[in-house]
Amino acid sequence: MNDTTNHRNHHSVNDIIAGEIDSCIAGLKAAGYAANTLSTKRAALRAFVGWRRNARAPRSEPDETEVRTFLSKTCRLGSNRRSLASKALAVFLEHLRGRRTIKAQEPTQTPTASSALEKRYTDFLRYEKGLAELSIRVYLPVATNFLDARRRRDGSLSLRQLDAAQVRAFLLKRARNRSSESVRLLAISLRSFMRFLHAEGEIRHDLTAAIPSVRKWAQPGVPKRLTTEEVNRVLAAPDRTTASGRRDYAILLLLARLGLRSSEVLSLELGDIRWRTGELLVRGKGARKDLLPLPRDVGAAIARYLHRDRRNRSTTRIFLRTHAPHVSLTGPASIGHIVRRTMVRAGVTRPNRIAAHLFRHTLASRMLQHGADLHAISEALRHRVLSTTEIYAKIDMRSLSEVVRPWPKCGGGR
Repeated sequence: MNDTTNHRNHHSVNDIIAGEIDSCIAGLKAAGYAANTLSTKRAALRAFVGWRRNARAPRSEPDETEVRTFLSKTCRLGSNRRSLASKALAVFLEHLRGRRTIKAQEPTQTPTASSALEKRYTDFLRYEKGLAELSIRVYLPVATNFLDARRRRDGSLSLRQLDAAQVRAFLLKRARNRSSESVRLLAISLRSFMRFLHAEGEIRHDLTAAIPSVRKWAQPGVPKRLTTEEVNRVLAAPDRTTASGRRDYAILLLLARLGLRSSEVLSLELGDIRWRTGELLVRGKGARKDLLPLPRDVGAAIARYLHRDRRNRSTTRIFLRTHAPHVSLTGPASIGHIVRRTMVRAGVTRPNRIAAHLFRHTLASRMLQHGADLHAISEALRHRVLSTTEIYAKIDMRSLSEVVRPWPKCGGGR
């Protein structure tokens, strides 16, 4: 009787998940996958359900282990088709769990004390301090690394016994073979975490004073910048007959005309463009929001990309991947990659370790050449303090030439 019941239940499960194939494929189609790719994925899902029906002792519900078994037994699939099948089945399991057709996956491990503390620290940075997500990505790994080091050292978290010498030792050990800027960010992140631990009562004393300040050259070198001719060559490089070219051109215009940061380009949403008033809402550092005038050529490029290539997607972010799945671009590195790739195509030499930010420096230098003062540049670039803008005084050759003293002539001597 039990075997008959299990057999009937097994067929019931297979019938249910088979009925979800079309819904899953429809979701992939909406994400922008090509017709031949969808056909391959659909065939893989149907083959998996058919394999389950014929299996002698299948699980009551499909899971990752069963998928791996299925793929190992379907040796006739080539490497490309096997990769597509594997990805399709992974998405299918997520789809089934999202629709509650099968149970949610059990967590691989129970939350630890350190993971709970990291979660609290993340919430503290995000909601109490108002840090941007990119800043959180810098701060959080340092906290995770510190907690892991404590666990390896003592076999437990043991934060109550933490002292200044241990904090300094952690910093000095990880400061080796790093650049001064990297060490400076490490010290800032560690100081933030110590401040949080003390505020939350996890440690008895405020240990921020135990973290030495990292020296930073107060007057950095002259900012690298592009000439007007080089900017024009870069803007002319994208192939605007293609979807990726139209997207890249709109992004490059935002960098060149408005001097946006990579993170500000990534965070732009459909509702941020005020078409009637010709304005653009920009989300800057520290939850700052600014309304900027939208230049005509920038607005036209964005509108062309939205109309021809982006179309209706589930996300409200403006700039998406051009290949399926059509999800939002993530991480400043994606903008930097677009800039580097376009500069290579344009034959423009790029300074080391700088890409998208090069356009901010170029915009500031151009404003100086046209007579703008540092206050106007600070406002245009949305700097929070004027000292950040003072670096551009070094490239104001017009003003410097007015105050430079002539080299003294030598006397008649021998």
